[in-house]
Amino acid sequence: MSRILIDLTDAQVEELAALVQTEHRSRAAIIREAIESYIAQRKRPAEGEDVFGAWKGRQVDGLDYQRELRSEW
Repeated sequence: MSRILIDLTDAQVEELAALVQTEHRSRAAIIREAIESYIAQRKRPAEGEDVFGAWKGRQVDGLDYQRELRSEW
């Protein structure tokens, strides 16, 4: 495990202290969890990227399908 020196605002330190008391966990554990969460969130595909190519392989033309759906309105 490595050590890293970071600067936090006074407000961040106060909020962190409140979490430490509420959750009965160490500051380091809460910060590690927050960083893990941040990294995991950044690794996810961006909104909509996971559907790229979803229509591939369909036998129906996309525009025809759209027109058919809209004709029901």
